[in-house]
Amino acid sequence: MAKTITKKTTKNKEEKSLVIVESPAKAKTIKKILGDSFEIKASYGHIRDFPKKVLGFDVNNNFEPTFDVIPEKKKVVDELNKSAKKVDKIYLAPDPDREGEAIAWHISEILNFPEDKIYRIEFNEITQNAIRNAVENPRSIDFDKVNAQKTRQILDRLVGYKICPILWKKLSNYKLSAGRVQSVAVKLICEREAEIEAFNPQEYWTIIADFAKQKSNFAFQAELTKENGEKIEINDGKKANAIVDKFSQKGVEFIATKTTERNTKRNPQAPFITSTLQREASSKLGYGVSKTMQVAQKLYEGIEMGSSGPIGLITYMRTDSTRISDEAAGFAKEYIIDNFGKKYYPQIPKVYAKKGKNVQDAHEAIRPTYIDKTPSSIKEYLTNDQYKLYKLIWSRFIASQMESADVKNTSVEIEAEEYTFRAGTSKVMFDGFLIVYDDREEKQESQIPDIKKGDKFKLCKIDPQQHFTQPPPRYSEASLVKTLEDYGIGRPSTYASIITKIQQKIYVIKEDKSLKPTALGKVVNEQLINHFSQIMDYKFTAGMETKLDEIAEEGANWQKVLEEFYEPFIETVGQADKNMEKVEILSDEVCPNCGKPMKVKTSRWGSQFLGCSGYPECKTMISLDKDQKPVEPPKETDKKCPKCNSTMMSKQGPYGQYLECSDEKCKHREKIIIKTGVKCPNEGCDGELIQRKSRYGKVFYGCNKYPDCNFAIWNEPTSEKCPDCGALLVKKFLKRGNQIACSSKECKYSRPMEEENNES
Repeated sequence: MAKTITKKTTKNKEEKSLVIVESPAKAKTIKKILGDSFEIKASYGHIRDFPKKVLGFDVNNNFEPTFDVIPEKKKVVDELNKSAKKVDKIYLAPDPDREGEAIAWHISEILNFPEDKIYRIEFNEITQNAIRNAVENPRSIDFDKVNAQKTRQILDRLVGYKICPILWKKLSNYKLSAGRVQSVAVKLICEREAEIEAFNPQEYWTIIADFAKQKSNFAFQAELTKENGEKIEINDGKKANAIVDKFSQKGVEFIATKTTERNTKRNPQAPFITSTLQREASSKLGYGVSKTMQVAQKLYEGIEMGSSGPIGLITYMRTDSTRISDEAAGFAKEYIIDNFGKKYYPQIPKVYAKKGKNVQDAHEAIRPTYIDKTPSSIKEYLTNDQYKLYKLIWSRFIASQMESADVKNTSVEIEAEEYTFRAGTSKVMFDGFLIVYDDREEKQESQIPDIKKGDKFKLCKIDPQQHFTQPPPRYSEASLVKTLEDYGIGRPSTYASIITKIQQKIYVIKEDKSLKPTALGKVVNEQLINHFSQIMDYKFTAGMETKLDEIAEEGANWQKVLEEFYEPFIETVGQADKNMEKVEILSDEVCPNCGKPMKVKTSRWGSQFLGCSGYPECKTMISLDKDQKPVEPPKETDKKCPKCNSTMMSKQGPYGQYLECSDEKCKHREKIIIKTGVKCPNEGCDGELIQRKSRYGKVFYGCNKYPDCNFAIWNEPTSEKCPDCGALLVKKFLKRGNQIACSSKECKYSRPMEEENNES
């Protein structure tokens, strides 16, 4: 049970305090800790912002900004001031970063309350100790951090308000935007796409051989690596086949000439910071950057734990520090020794130093707040997404404090005349941290027999393989985050919003989980590079982040930073307005009616479509789907309209195909129902499972008798029943192989889908 903090006034009357946080979820968790003498209210994020449709700061008055209460927040402001009348003290508790500091300052500015009774409190985790310590050790608002955040806002406002109107005018599109960091992110993606388009694949060959000892049938693989002691290059099939033919001749001996054994330590990785969590959640869980941050926010603010109430499960998730507290390190040590044994805890505790540009070390790494709350022990209280992310964070933290793994690497060289083959394997001798968090890309260890120098082998099989060099991959959300971090561009707290914004503006689309620039994105990027080269320069953008750090941490003059930026920027804006030519964004499509090129246009709602460049003579328009590809033109169907008996047309919309009456006066619409032919398994239901979509666009399969029957599953059903439990079998398409599996979560039955194909 949480111990309540109570304070008495001189008249022995219980002192009342108001704590203001950003979110209701956080408020609920903190209320449980602080008790009845504290009222907890939420600001629901930002309270004030620049006025709309104006620059919002006075260039001639040291860039002094003007902030107004956000119209939607006026009711919140009234409620905060109403609560303030009933208390003796106010504690401002937004998030522990620059943005949170600015929010705290904005709240203090709108409160009708004595300044000397308003305090700022800061905590890195929502636990009893952290909250109590914060309340007992309040501080004043850190105006260096506030000034740094104001400077960032003014810079971003300046760039957006001065560049956007030029783009609107020159590209005839009033939905375009430009940003100090977002535009640089688009530039990275466009540059990578240009590399891919210019890439010229080169042919090369590898030769893989299967060897076995003379009196053994156990075969192992080795690759041809050298010719006459030098690295071999095989650029065509003719040379590859000639080499293979040599080995096929009688009398060729294969002899081990060198064996090497080397023991190495495999060290655990540091606990997560924001960017590494985003990358790992992407590669291991398939989560987008935005989703990762949303789920992490819930884990930080508090999850309902039955009778225990809401509990904050992780530390603050916006950080670029790998540091952890001594207390957390102590709890981790105790847990590791108790659960795995002393040999799994290192003799010298692991300490991680974060290397890189613009590192802020004010906060801890992302870690669990309670080590004893293992993922499995609280799984029942978490959604599937929350459980997976919490398990990732918990496991990575525990592993970071464990002993390194011992790995034995063995390699052997086998010579045949002037050629050398090489085989290698690694074997984990002591698993160490790998018992908790196995971060190896390839976990299966290849086997080779015990080999000594001079051993002879027989050639069982030899296989020449043709390959072509591959272009660099497109950025994924995770790899873009890493690149932005490597360049020192942006901050961990901004990456999710940047990546979301460039997709919302349709500068970039996601194709097979990779980020690809659209025709619009390429044109905007080209214009910005040509006319705003400094803004688009990676070093300049990273340098501005360093200046913001200097304001926040060293109290550098924020007005001077803005002055140095403003004059040359305004001059560049004037030149761009004068010299940037009007540009039409042409697609690769031609008009189906007149043959002229189609232009990419943007509707007043922000969606893109193709319009004929021959407008107004030709008024042809073609919708684009979410992947920016032209939708198929309407097609006649055999179905008749149930209202007017006209022909129904098949059309493609943003959410898939649908049917619409060909009579413009009628315009009756129907969904296209995709049937599975599988009967609903619910007892007493005579319905059929059909393909449906959730409100988020995800495909699932549900009964056509809904809402009378609410049976639904995510995977495509088969008509088979599970031989183990009788539940419906479904198709699962996995990286490790497609399967037929049981739809029941409690049942583990599965088989490879190939068996299904063989049976049919």
